Amino acid sequence: METRIDEIAERIYRVLTFVPEIAPPAGFTFNQFLVDAEEPLIFHTGMRSLFPAVSEAVGRVLPVERLRWVTFGHVEADECGAMNEFLAAAPYARVAHNTLGCLVSLNDLADRPPVPMDDGEVLDLGGRRVRRRMRNINTAHVPHGWEARVLFEEQTRTLFCGDLFTHVGNGPAVTDADLVESALESERLFRQTSCLTAAASALRSLAGLRPRTLAVMHGSSFHGDGAAALNALADGLEERFGPESEFVGLPSALAGPHP
Repeated sequence: METRIDEIAERIYRVLTFVPEIAPPAGFTFNQFLVDAEEPLIFHTGMRSLFPAVSEAVGRVLPVERLRWVTFGHVEADECGAMNEFLAAAPYARVAHNTLGCLVSLNDLADRPPVPMDDGEVLDLGGRRVRRRMRNINTAHVPHGWEARVLFEEQTRTLFCGDLFTHVGNGPAVTDADLVESALESERLFRQTSCLTAAASALRSLAGLRPRTLAVMHGSSFHGDGAAALNALADGLEERFGPESEFVGLPSALAGPHP
């Protein structure tokens, strides 16, 4: 495996670990995002096994102990497996997640009490030169997980979109190339999305934010017309995988062989 860190927007960094053994021959990336602010924030932690590499990469930008916020899209190992390792390394850090996620999982799982966030609530990270404000947007079951959500950084208009736009390969840190077709092909392969109707509706709603950067958890991030990309992904999911009854019956490559 290799782990590297790249700036994808002003003082927003992607930490990438490439695992060629997943989805060969293209391989698969696991990405975390560091927001350098008065109160630094990390979005995704990676699995516990990745903590040494990820924390070392974070340390190239700022001391890990300076982290104040540990956040993620939903409760899953690659999203928050190293949550408590980061809490141990950063004594003033708190987990911040939506209220539902705190109630059903994180009040028990996190080593320090998490901070619940309502839909639309903003986490102010401060900053002398650029003030960072992270808006919580609940996206239940999109792409999966009752407690799923995304974060939107208002100053740079960066959407931390978690597993949305997942695609295989080890491309550039950020690209202006179309990600929709590769995301649709990965959906065919992995079958990660829980509900087609909810996904299309959420994507079109997120397009209203007019993001300039899409911080993608698996694959390259995107810089450009984020609204167009979100609408195109919604259209593509409906066209390729509808109707809903057929959508839910499609197998995943991760589920093993099927008859």
